[in-house]
Amino acid sequence: MELQRRDYHVERPLLNQQQLEELGHWGPAPRTHQWRTWLQCSRARAYALLLRHFPILAWLPRYPVRDWLLGDVLSGLSVAIMQLPQGLAYALLAGLPPVFGLYSSFYPVFIYFLFGTSRHISVGTFAIMSVMVGSVTESLAPDEDFMDIANSTVNETARDTYRVQLASTLSVLVGLFQVGLGLVHFGFVVTYLSEPLVRSYTTAASVQVFISQLKYVFGLQLSSRSGPLSLIYTVLEVCWKLPQTVVRHPGHRARGGGGAPPRSLPLPLILIGATAISYGVGLQQRFGVDVVGNIPAGLVPPVAPNPQLFAKLVGNAFAIAVVGFAIAISLGKIFALRHGYRVDSNQELVALGLSNLIGGIFQCFPVSCSMSRSLVQESTGGNTQIAGAISSLFLLLIILKLGELFRDLPKAVLAAAIIVNLKGMLMQFKDIPSLWKANQMDLLIWLVTFVATILLNLDLGLAVAIVFSLLLTVVRTQLPRYSVLGQVTDTDIYRDLAEYAEAREVPGVKVFRSSATLFFANAEFYSDALKQRCGVDVDYLLSRKKKLMKKRELQQKRLKKNKRPRTQAAPSKDTSVSVNVNASPEDIKSNDVDDSRAKVRMEVKEKGPTLTRRDAGASAPWGGGQGSNAGHAAGAWGDPFLPTGPVVAQLEAGHFFDGSITKQHLFVSVHDAVTFALQHPRSDPSRPVLVR
Repeated sequence: MELQRRDYHVERPLLNQQQLEELGHWGPAPRTHQWRTWLQCSRARAYALLLRHFPILAWLPRYPVRDWLLGDVLSGLSVAIMQLPQGLAYALLAGLPPVFGLYSSFYPVFIYFLFGTSRHISVGTFAIMSVMVGSVTESLAPDEDFMDIANSTVNETARDTYRVQLASTLSVLVGLFQVGLGLVHFGFVVTYLSEPLVRSYTTAASVQVFISQLKYVFGLQLSSRSGPLSLIYTVLEVCWKLPQTVVRHPGHRARGGGGAPPRSLPLPLILIGATAISYGVGLQQRFGVDVVGNIPAGLVPPVAPNPQLFAKLVGNAFAIAVVGFAIAISLGKIFALRHGYRVDSNQELVALGLSNLIGGIFQCFPVSCSMSRSLVQESTGGNTQIAGAISSLFLLLIILKLGELFRDLPKAVLAAAIIVNLKGMLMQFKDIPSLWKANQMDLLIWLVTFVATILLNLDLGLAVAIVFSLLLTVVRTQLPRYSVLGQVTDTDIYRDLAEYAEAREVPGVKVFRSSATLFFANAEFYSDALKQRCGVDVDYLLSRKKKLMKKRELQQKRLKKNKRPRTQAAPSKDTSVSVNVNASPEDIKSNDVDDSRAKVRMEVKEKGPTLTRRDAGASAPWGGGQGSNAGHAAGAWGDPFLPTGPVVAQLEAGHFFDGSITKQHLFVSVHDAVTFALQHPRSDPSRPVLVR
């Protein structure tokens, strides 16, 4: 069914800013002192504060048991089944004994259940976080530092003890950063991490995870490396030593045709089967296959972090804190939008920080949320974080009783499980062709982030990505789109002449638009575009204006010296600076420019018909602009954003308005300004535009 065409007729007087203020009784908004609000105390405020920091008190009393409990229980068990192999595997990524992956899958999950605001994300071990932790533990506690010179073997007990201390202290420091940032409402920082940046960073981290697992897949002994280009050196070493593995195990194939296990088999069953085969055949004793090893039953007592390590870990801790929060809040907002509830970014920082802080005291390493587990938690019927609490209780049962059953599990199987779980993140390489079509600036951010992370490692790569993204944002503001607008026939709508064929330039009026907010960084670009599009040389106008002002000052001094009345010394009203708008570009370039572009909007008072406008923003519009072939001579600014209080207040604070430019030259729309310009033609159209 076609929409019927309707003609809308609006009749109202032409409104400028002064008339609008009188009509609407405009007045400055009353100032509010935020510190007074902070110091207020009442029962309602205290209760609201309690619910904000303990969200479980808000939703748990209203929990619909009959409708949601069964789904949460099934979802919690499903997530726990996934968390078991992932916890063991991701501990290897962190360079720690596998049992600490189980600890990190229990404590933080239960803490988030109490303080988190997302109902569906699954907090716990995550590949990206684990590999970031692993880069720290392997750089600060390399195998070479624990080498026994007598028999040329690594003292794994001493090495693992120190690495656990590093990881747990790092977790405490990450938690302190996140809690602190959350309490000062710094959750908005995630807005500076654009989606292309986060997706590219996780893709590059996935590549690092994949490379780090090759030594377990092929059974290689590789050197511990960290820092820039460490990934490149690792790949070269794997390629160099790979023939040794092939020669050492010639012709080893699975009997009965071989092949991978069927895809339909769930990962926990594969782990159980692999553990049973390893135990029955004796892979470690007979073939030297690296296995998980001893998994002690029971929980470990809390241990205070080592403050002496803070200085070594502070940089990595901040990077891990930002990355972990960015991933968690991104997933949390996706699920919240899908299910119709809100996620508090500041409280999420506090909840994730407490999970890491308390988890670090119980020897956990930093955690975030897993994309794959979160999808499972949602798809299997999870409705609230009760599903997370149930999964943590199931993990507690495994830690207390069942963990030791997996001591013969080959690490190669865990490495394969990690690589399989990376499939979703590695598929993000498909972003490249889609970004090439949609937004090449975002594609540039994606590529720079990926290359920097691959070459410089995770911490430096993130820093380079953020700095590059901010610089690119600055460049975008400096290179806005400028256009001359024309009136769409028989309407009060003005659009770009280059885009709309039916838009016509109003005779005698130039409507100039900038797509970006004006500020010091793009002021020169604005001035150059104004001269190019409308023939207005702001520098020339300023120089003539300055000469005129000097001339007036000299006249004032002479009159004062001769003690003549001031009224007699006043310059004639006909004194003016003139510029021919129809001058050629060569004539404009030949003008002498002896002044800077500073204070253009305050000094240039134009009587010409050009309308300068911008799209939006808080900075004031510039009042430069002439240009007419028909000879209208009313200076005006028309912008639907400029009647807004903050911009007008800023214009007043900057002393923009004076005797020649008043609020009567500021209009509520472009069409009002054009109409005003057309209604005030110059008496002599042949004279050039006057600038006073």
